[in-house]
Amino acid sequence: MVQLNNTNKSISRPFTITSILLLIVGMLFGIMGSLQYIIPGLLKEQLSFEKIRPMHVSSIIFWIIIGSVGSVFNYLQLHTQKKLYSRMLAKATFFIFSISIIVILFSYCFGIFGGREYWEFNPIIALPIFIGWILFMINFIKSIGSFRNQPVYVWMWLTGIFFFLFTFLESYLWLFPYFRNNIVNDMTIQWKSYGSMVGSWNMLLYGSSIFLMEKISDEKKYSSSPIAFALYFIGLFNLMFNWGHHIYTLPTYPFIKNISYLVSMTELLILGRIIFLWKSTLTKNLKHLNSITYRFILAADVWIFSTLLLAIAMSIPAINIYTHGTHITVAHTMGATIGINSFLLLAISFDILATHHNNDIGNKKYVNLGFWMTNISLFIFWISLIIAGIIKSKWQMTLNKEPFSTMMLQLKPFFIVFCISGMALFTGFILVISSLIKYHIFYKRK
Repeated sequence: MVQLNNTNKSISRPFTITSILLLIVGMLFGIMGSLQYIIPGLLKEQLSFEKIRPMHVSSIIFWIIIGSVGSVFNYLQLHTQKKLYSRMLAKATFFIFSISIIVILFSYCFGIFGGREYWEFNPIIALPIFIGWILFMINFIKSIGSFRNQPVYVWMWLTGIFFFLFTFLESYLWLFPYFRNNIVNDMTIQWKSYGSMVGSWNMLLYGSSIFLMEKISDEKKYSSSPIAFALYFIGLFNLMFNWGHHIYTLPTYPFIKNISYLVSMTELLILGRIIFLWKSTLTKNLKHLNSITYRFILAADVWIFSTLLLAIAMSIPAINIYTHGTHITVAHTMGATIGINSFLLLAISFDILATHHNNDIGNKKYVNLGFWMTNISLFIFWISLIIAGIIKSKWQMTLNKEPFSTMMLQLKPFFIVFCISGMALFTGFILVISSLIKYHIFYKRK
């Protein structure tokens, strides 16, 4: 494939760099939050846990969203071999998202809330995010032109864009008394919108990952193969229905829960198979030339299957009763967010910011150290959360419960492991990211 020139590629770089900064900020907030688990009252007056948690969650969510938008802009131009429909719209999208994120984080610092779950900020800030996404959608549709005979990643991008907009609006239905005043309907819609929203940005990210794999291997058969389109259609079905395992405990329609159980996590299973087949077609030379990007995709492949096993277990109603609301759910989220989404986004970031230096970066000792630190510490991090979740699930399902404080004391050793492994994970990411930024600056000066 033909590489973009610096002028065209510069459109996606601000998105990628900003997303990496959000990853660093989000992990710092995560470390602060884990310290507050083991040191009660830490920074309570300045940044209490009720502020730290949404700051961590919002930063990581926007790391994925902003990074995915940047990857779509980048690979869309490579796919069409044309410039974007409008550089001005792309710049406006970046400006709107950036200002919104800054306002959101500062509002949390000052204790200004008003929203729910992922969007705990005042609902008025949702308006510029909505406008920015509309601009992104217009730019994408105008840039792609015709949708006739397009590869699967184009359809995944289109689906992700439209469904994110739909679920984002749906997540604010609670503002209307008709929905808010019925607790069952309110909770059902809330979890439905959030579950499908995750599937929406996964569509953007997985579509970009498929494009990247095709680009590295210089093979176009993946994006037009039957299994790729099976991934798309099952992924679409998954996006619409697999959220149902979140509401097994709600007295809502049984058919929703049954469908959710059947489709749960099939999207990740097929994606893992595509990555596995792609890996087997690479020559040793291509693996060497693209070593750092390749390794992060391979690491994501491992975490896809690890997260898949946990997700399937959580989707079984008899197990879900125990795991719901415990640290096992957090472990699943962390495994997917870090092990899958973040590793794939890092692979894409290396491709965008240091295309010609993948081999040089991959051969650096501290990059190798960072890569292994992230994977090993993430595994320890993940296991500690699962064990803590098992202990808590046993406690919450016991009739004669010990006091909550007693149960939390039992979890403290695992919180300490969770905190230390989180710091190691952050250190590993910093080792890798610092090399990426260094080579990006070097490449721009050449």
